[in-house]
Amino acid sequence: MSDISLEALQLAVNAVEDGLNDYSYAKESASRLVLIARDGAIQRFEVAMDLTRQMVIRVLKEKYAMDEASAKRGWIREAAKLGMIADAESWFGFLSARDRTSHTYDAEIAANVFAQIPEFLAHVRHLLQRLPAHVA
Repeated sequence: MSDISLEALQLAVNAVEDGLNDYSYAKESASRLVLIARDGAIQRFEVAMDLTRQMVIRVLKEKYAMDEASAKRGWIREAAKLGMIADAESWFGFLSARDRTSHTYDAEIAANVFAQIPEFLAHVRHLLQRLPAHVA
């Protein structure tokens, strides 16, 4: 039995989904609440993306004996090769979106990142379904 727990990533993914639901609710309420909910969803996306990266790198190192530098540098491509993720290009886009949010706050960047969150949610849920086979 593996000692790798998927619980933190599952909770982060659930929080992203809650953030999207909050945004939908706030959109009906007031424009200021919409911005607050959008920013909260983006922050939750950042956390989920960071946990995803850490989890995949850990699996690559512990279960596939990949050295740390290679795992950190090539985690998306390696996860795709191993069948953990289906679309590496989408994941490169999510990683790029994550990186953009951490370096600046710009309304246009926030809107673009937020627009990617529903697709990210679908992809990270798919990863969560596949990960147990890679950590067993």
